[in-house]
Amino acid sequence: MEHLQNLHMHSTFCDGRNTPEETVQVAIERGFDSIGFSSHSYMYYTPSFAVPMKAPGDRDYRAEIRRLQKAYEGRIDIFCGLEFDMYSICDLTDYDYIIGSVHYLKIDGEPIGFDRSAEVVQSIINTHFGGDGMAYALAYYRTLAELPQYGKFDIIGHFDIITKHAEKVRFFDEEAPVYRRAALEAAEALAGKIPFFEVNTGAMSRYGRCVPYPPLFLMKELRRLGFGAIISSDCHDNRYLDFGFETARELLAEAGFRERYILTKTGFRAVEL
Repeated sequence: MEHLQNLHMHSTFCDGRNTPEETVQVAIERGFDSIGFSSHSYMYYTPSFAVPMKAPGDRDYRAEIRRLQKAYEGRIDIFCGLEFDMYSICDLTDYDYIIGSVHYLKIDGEPIGFDRSAEVVQSIINTHFGGDGMAYALAYYRTLAELPQYGKFDIIGHFDIITKHAEKVRFFDEEAPVYRRAALEAAEALAGKIPFFEVNTGAMSRYGRCVPYPPLFLMKELRRLGFGAIISSDCHDNRYLDFGFETARELLAEAGFRERYILTKTGFRAVEL
Protein backbone atom coordinates (compact mmCIF):
# COMPACT_ATOMS: atom_id res chain seq x y z
CA MET A 1 0.00 0.00 0.00
CA GLU A 2 1.41 3.37 -0.97
CA HIS A 3 1.47 6.02 1.73
CA LEU A 4 1.35 3.38 4.47
CA GLN A 5 0.25 5.16 7.64
CA ASN A 6 -1.33 4.37 10.98
CA LEU A 7 -2.53 7.22 13.22
CA HIS A 8 -4.20 5.16 15.97
CA MET A 9 -1.37 3.62 17.98
CA HIS A 10 -0.72 3.13 21.67
CA SER A 11 2.52 2.60 23.55
CA THR A 12 3.86 2.13 27.07
CA PHE A 13 2.70 5.68 27.80
CA CYS A 14 -0.78 4.14 28.22
CA ASP A 15 -1.95 0.57 27.56
CA GLY A 16 0.35 -0.35 24.67
CA ARG A 17 2.87 -3.17 24.82
CA ASN A 18 5.82 -1.42 23.15
CA THR A 19 7.81 1.76 23.66
CA PRO A 20 7.36 4.44 21.01
CA GLU A 21 10.87 3.92 19.69
CA GLU A 22 10.34 0.17 19.35
CA THR A 23 7.23 0.92 17.30
CA VAL A 24 9.09 3.41 15.10
CA GLN A 25 11.74 0.83 14.30
CA VAL A 26 9.19 -1.84 13.40
CA ALA A 27 7.25 0.66 11.28
CA ILE A 28 10.39 1.43 9.27
CA GLU A 29 11.02 -2.29 8.78
CA ARG A 30 7.42 -2.73 7.56
CA GLY A 31 7.76 0.08 5.02
CA PHE A 32 5.58 2.72 6.67
CA ASP A 33 5.92 6.22 5.29
CA SER A 34 4.55 7.75 8.49
CA ILE A 35 2.95 6.89 11.81
CA GLY A 36 1.17 8.75 14.57
CA PHE A 37 1.02 7.96 18.26
CA SER A 38 -2.34 8.52 19.94
CA SER A 39 -1.92 7.87 23.63
CA HIS A 40 -5.09 7.75 25.72
CA SER A 41 -5.87 11.01 27.48
CA TYR A 42 -5.70 10.93 31.25
CA MET A 43 -9.01 9.89 32.77
CA TYR A 44 -9.48 10.38 36.50
CA TYR A 45 -12.21 7.72 36.41
CA THR A 46 -10.34 4.95 34.60
CA PRO A 47 -8.14 1.95 35.43
CA SER A 48 -4.42 2.50 35.88
CA PHE A 49 -3.41 2.24 32.20
CA ALA A 50 -4.09 5.96 31.66
CA VAL A 51 -2.22 7.13 34.74
CA PRO A 52 1.07 7.69 32.82
CA MET A 53 -0.67 10.50 30.91
CA LYS A 54 -1.53 12.41 34.08
CA ALA A 55 0.41 15.69 34.12
CA PRO A 56 3.38 15.91 33.83
CA GLY A 57 3.27 12.52 32.08
CA ASP A 58 1.53 14.06 29.07
CA ARG A 59 4.46 16.47 28.66
CA ASP A 60 6.89 13.56 28.88
CA TYR A 61 4.90 11.77 26.18
CA ARG A 62 4.97 14.75 23.83
CA ALA A 63 8.67 15.30 24.49
CA GLU A 64 9.49 11.69 23.61
CA ILE A 65 7.50 11.75 20.37
CA ARG A 66 9.11 15.08 19.39
CA ARG A 67 12.53 13.55 20.13
CA LEU A 68 11.75 10.63 17.85
CA GLN A 69 10.56 13.00 15.11
CA LYS A 70 14.02 14.55 15.01
CA ALA A 71 15.96 11.33 15.52
CA TYR A 72 14.26 9.57 12.59
CA GLU A 73 13.78 12.55 10.29
CA GLY A 74 14.28 11.53 6.68
CA ARG A 75 13.47 7.89 7.43
CA ILE A 76 9.85 8.15 8.56
CA ASP A 77 7.45 10.97 9.44
CA ILE A 78 6.17 10.77 13.02
CA PHE A 79 3.15 12.61 14.41
CA CYS A 80 2.16 13.26 17.99
CA GLY A 81 -1.54 12.71 18.56
CA LEU A 82 -3.95 11.98 21.37
CA GLU A 83 -6.96 9.72 21.75
CA PHE A 84 -9.23 11.89 23.86
CA ASP A 85 -11.90 10.15 25.88
CA MET A 86 -15.07 12.22 25.94
CA TYR A 87 -15.11 12.88 29.68
CA SER A 88 -11.40 13.60 30.06
CA ILE A 89 -10.25 16.97 31.33
CA CYS A 90 -6.92 17.78 29.74
CA ASP A 91 -5.10 20.27 27.54
CA LEU A 92 -5.64 19.54 23.84
CA THR A 93 -2.96 21.92 22.59
CA ASP A 94 0.44 20.93 21.21
CA TYR A 95 -0.78 17.81 19.42
CA ASP A 96 -0.66 17.21 15.67
CA TYR A 97 -4.13 15.63 15.64
CA ILE A 98 -6.82 14.45 18.04
CA ILE A 99 -8.97 11.33 17.90
CA GLY A 100 -12.25 11.78 19.75
CA SER A 101 -13.55 8.56 21.31
CA VAL A 102 -16.26 7.34 23.66
CA HIS A 103 -15.31 4.53 26.04
CA TYR A 104 -17.65 5.48 28.90
CA LEU A 105 -21.32 6.25 29.39
CA LYS A 106 -22.19 8.75 32.08
CA ILE A 107 -25.00 7.23 34.14
CA ASP A 108 -26.36 9.17 37.12
CA GLY A 109 -23.29 11.39 36.83
CA GLU A 110 -20.83 8.50 37.01
CA PRO A 111 -18.69 7.43 34.01
CA ILE A 112 -19.26 3.72 33.40
CA GLY A 113 -16.65 1.98 31.24
CA PHE A 114 -18.21 -0.32 28.64
CA ASP A 115 -15.13 -1.10 26.51
CA ARG A 116 -14.68 -4.24 28.56
CA SER A 117 -15.29 -7.98 28.45
CA ALA A 118 -18.62 -9.37 27.31
CA GLU A 119 -19.38 -10.29 30.91
CA VAL A 120 -18.89 -6.70 32.07
CA VAL A 121 -21.05 -5.39 29.22
CA GLN A 122 -23.84 -7.78 30.17
CA SER A 123 -23.58 -6.62 33.77
CA ILE A 124 -23.88 -2.98 32.65
CA ILE A 125 -26.94 -3.82 30.57
CA ASN A 126 -28.54 -5.69 33.46
CA THR A 127 -27.69 -3.10 36.11
CA HIS A 128 -28.31 0.15 34.25
CA PHE A 129 -30.66 -0.73 31.37
CA GLY A 130 -32.96 -3.32 32.92
CA GLY A 131 -31.48 -6.05 30.74
CA ASP A 132 -32.39 -4.19 27.54
CA GLY A 133 -29.40 -4.34 25.21
CA MET A 134 -30.99 -2.06 22.65
CA ALA A 135 -31.48 0.65 25.28
CA TYR A 136 -27.75 0.37 26.00
CA ALA A 137 -26.93 0.75 22.28
CA LEU A 138 -29.18 3.78 21.90
CA ALA A 139 -27.61 5.40 24.96
CA TYR A 140 -24.20 4.97 23.35
CA TYR A 141 -25.20 6.69 20.12
CA ARG A 142 -26.85 9.55 22.01
CA THR A 143 -23.58 9.97 23.88
CA LEU A 144 -21.45 9.78 20.72
CA ALA A 145 -23.54 12.55 19.17
CA GLU A 146 -22.41 14.87 21.98
CA LEU A 147 -18.70 14.36 21.28
CA PRO A 148 -18.04 17.77 19.61
CA GLN A 149 -19.15 19.53 22.79
CA TYR A 150 -15.96 18.32 24.48
CA GLY A 151 -13.34 19.61 22.07
CA LYS A 152 -12.19 20.02 18.49
CA PHE A 153 -11.40 16.62 17.03
CA ASP A 154 -10.00 15.46 13.70
CA ILE A 155 -11.07 11.81 13.73
CA ILE A 156 -14.00 9.89 15.22
CA GLY A 157 -12.58 6.85 16.99
CA HIS A 158 -14.14 3.38 16.41
CA PHE A 159 -17.60 4.70 15.56
CA ASP A 160 -19.53 1.60 16.66
CA ILE A 161 -17.25 0.23 19.38
CA ILE A 162 -20.27 -1.21 21.21
CA THR A 163 -20.32 -3.98 18.57
CA LYS A 164 -16.95 -5.32 19.72
CA HIS A 165 -18.45 -8.61 20.93
CA ALA A 166 -21.25 -8.79 18.34
CA GLU A 167 -19.90 -11.84 16.51
CA LYS A 168 -19.93 -13.86 19.74
CA VAL A 169 -22.66 -12.32 21.91
CA ARG A 170 -25.87 -10.73 20.63
CA PHE A 171 -26.60 -7.88 23.04
CA PHE A 172 -28.79 -6.10 20.45
CA ASP A 173 -29.86 -6.46 16.84
CA GLU A 174 -27.60 -4.45 14.54
CA GLU A 175 -30.05 -4.97 11.67
CA ALA A 176 -33.01 -3.47 13.54
CA PRO A 177 -34.29 -0.19 12.09
CA VAL A 178 -34.20 1.48 15.52
CA TYR A 179 -30.50 0.61 15.87
CA ARG A 180 -29.57 1.81 12.39
CA ARG A 181 -31.57 4.99 12.87
CA ALA A 182 -29.73 5.78 16.11
CA ALA A 183 -26.33 5.23 14.46
CA LEU A 184 -27.30 7.43 11.52
CA GLU A 185 -28.60 10.19 13.80
CA ALA A 186 -25.25 10.19 15.60
CA ALA A 187 -23.44 10.44 12.26
CA GLU A 188 -25.65 13.33 11.21
CA ALA A 189 -24.95 15.10 14.50
CA LEU A 190 -21.19 14.77 13.92
CA ALA A 191 -21.23 15.73 10.23
CA GLY A 192 -19.48 19.03 9.57
CA LYS A 193 -17.97 19.03 13.06
CA ILE A 194 -15.45 16.18 12.89
CA PRO A 195 -14.06 15.70 9.36
CA PHE A 196 -12.82 12.10 9.42
CA PHE A 197 -13.82 8.68 10.70
CA GLU A 198 -11.50 5.72 11.00
CA VAL A 199 -11.90 2.25 9.60
CA ASN A 200 -10.51 0.63 12.73
CA THR A 201 -9.25 -2.97 12.55
CA GLY A 202 -8.34 -3.21 16.24
CA ALA A 203 -11.11 -5.64 17.20
CA MET A 204 -9.99 -7.94 14.39
CA SER A 205 -6.48 -8.31 15.77
CA ARG A 206 -7.34 -8.20 19.47
CA TYR A 207 -10.75 -9.88 19.74
CA GLY A 208 -11.04 -12.06 16.66
CA ARG A 209 -13.68 -10.05 14.80
CA CYS A 210 -13.96 -10.69 11.07
CA VAL A 211 -14.66 -7.08 10.09
CA PRO A 212 -13.49 -3.65 11.24
CA TYR A 213 -15.47 -0.78 12.74
CA PRO A 214 -17.77 0.60 11.31
CA PRO A 215 -19.93 -1.76 9.19
CA LEU A 216 -20.57 -1.30 5.50
CA PHE A 217 -23.97 0.37 5.89
CA LEU A 218 -22.43 3.04 8.14
CA MET A 219 -19.48 3.56 5.81
CA LYS A 220 -21.96 4.30 3.03
CA GLU A 221 -23.85 6.78 5.20
CA LEU A 222 -20.65 8.45 6.39
CA ARG A 223 -19.57 8.89 2.75
CA ARG A 224 -22.97 10.38 1.91
CA LEU A 225 -22.59 12.83 4.81
CA GLY A 226 -19.19 13.99 3.56
CA PHE A 227 -16.81 12.34 6.02
CA GLY A 228 -13.33 11.40 4.90
CA ALA A 229 -11.95 7.95 5.75
CA ILE A 230 -8.79 7.07 7.67
CA ILE A 231 -7.47 3.49 7.95
CA SER A 232 -6.00 2.48 11.32
CA SER A 233 -5.36 -0.64 13.39
CA ASP A 234 -5.76 0.83 16.91
CA CYS A 235 -2.39 -0.80 17.49
CA HIS A 236 -1.46 -1.90 21.02
CA ASP A 237 1.14 -4.41 19.85
CA ASN A 238 3.74 -3.94 17.09
CA ARG A 239 2.75 -7.24 15.50
CA TYR A 240 -0.47 -5.59 14.34
CA LEU A 241 0.75 -2.29 12.90
CA ASP A 242 -1.04 -2.83 9.58
CA PHE A 243 -3.39 -5.65 10.53
CA GLY A 244 -6.45 -5.86 8.29
CA PHE A 245 -5.57 -2.84 6.16
CA GLU A 246 -6.36 -4.63 2.91
CA THR A 247 -9.79 -5.62 4.26
CA ALA A 248 -10.38 -2.00 5.24
CA ARG A 249 -9.51 -0.80 1.74
CA GLU A 250 -11.82 -3.33 0.13
CA LEU A 251 -14.75 -2.33 2.35
CA LEU A 252 -14.19 1.35 1.68
CA ALA A 253 -14.19 0.69 -2.04
CA GLU A 254 -17.42 -1.31 -1.71
CA ALA A 255 -18.94 1.61 0.20
CA GLY A 256 -18.14 3.90 -2.73
CA PHE A 257 -14.98 5.58 -1.48
CA ARG A 258 -12.25 6.22 -4.02
CA GLU A 259 -9.79 7.80 -1.62
CA ARG A 260 -8.66 7.79 1.98
CA TYR A 261 -6.87 10.46 3.96
CA ILE A 262 -3.41 10.57 5.48
CA LEU A 263 -1.80 13.18 7.70
CA THR A 264 1.20 15.04 6.30
CA LYS A 265 3.40 17.82 7.64
CA THR A 266 1.08 20.29 5.94
CA GLY A 267 -2.19 18.70 7.08
CA PHE A 268 -4.53 15.93 5.95
CA ARG A 269 -4.67 15.10 2.26
CA ALA A 270 -6.47 12.55 0.12
CA VAL A 271 -4.68 9.63 -1.50
CA GLU A 272 -5.96 6.75 -3.61
CA LEU A 273 -7.31 3.70 -1.85
